[in-house]
Amino acid sequence: MSKPVLFDFFATWCGPCRMQTPIIEELEKKMGDRVDFRKVDVDQNMELAEKYGIRVVPTLIIEKDGKVVQSMEGVTDAPTLEKLLAPLVS
Repeated sequence: MSKPVLFDFFATWCGPCRMQTPIIEELEKKMGDRVDFRKVDVDQNMELAEKYGIRVVPTLIIEKDGKVVQSMEGVTDAPTLEKLLAPLVS
């Protein structure tokens, strides 16, 4: 089983994205390498953003074994993210 991937789709000009960043960083410290954290700048990676149907930033997508498990638009708090990721960590 592969580890879950958390995609953080953001834009440098996005205020709420700047609020999301420290939450993701805190979670990354807590969960370590059990989760693959990937920040994706939508302005630099339009193709990937299009593939996932990103219309709003920030958007967080949790993927496991190549399948989208959860998608969240807007700022998401650490406890919610941890609760969603915990069962996916092997």
